[in-house]
Amino acid sequence: MTVSHHHKRVFPELKTDISPLTLCVLTAGRADEYYALIDRNREHLTRHGDYRTLAASDYKTAHAELLNDPSPSLRCGVLLHGTLIGRVDLVAVHPPKYGFGYWLDHEATGHGYATAACRALIEYGAAALGATDVFAGVTHGNGKSSAVLTRLGFEVAEVFETYTRYHRALAAPPRAHPA
Repeated sequence: MTVSHHHKRVFPELKTDISPLTLCVLTAGRADEYYALIDRNREHLTRHGDYRTLAASDYKTAHAELLNDPSPSLRCGVLLHGTLIGRVDLVAVHPPKYGFGYWLDHEATGHGYATAACRALIEYGAAALGATDVFAGVTHGNGKSSAVLTRLGFEVAEVFETYTRYHRALAAPPRAHPA
């Protein structure tokens, strides 16, 4: 995994274990592409109730979201051959504990892209941000998202009326011990 850092501890590009698949910081510079992605996935985003607010976004709302700096959280675009196919976020809820969310274009599902993109961002969060725990919620009935989390080593932490919360403890960075 190659990571490029700059002063805000955010990367311009993060490679995954699938060579044409990368992550980039999702900013207003990609607003047109991001809105087109939302627009063609409205039904997909609401199939399980997960992203109703996002699916209801108009261009102005989607663009405004990308203008806001999410720091210290990370908002990433998932790129396949340079084309935006999804989004993955690492949300600084209570660092070193983070929330996690992701979605892909309906045509990009079933190829391992979500697993690879999520793995890359989680590894980055552990290595660069010192994340020790990651939590994600999945609406009941969204078996594909649950399967991604299971492949990534998440375990069910709690079951609520409409969704299940998953948790993954990350390996703590090695500490220097006095000689």
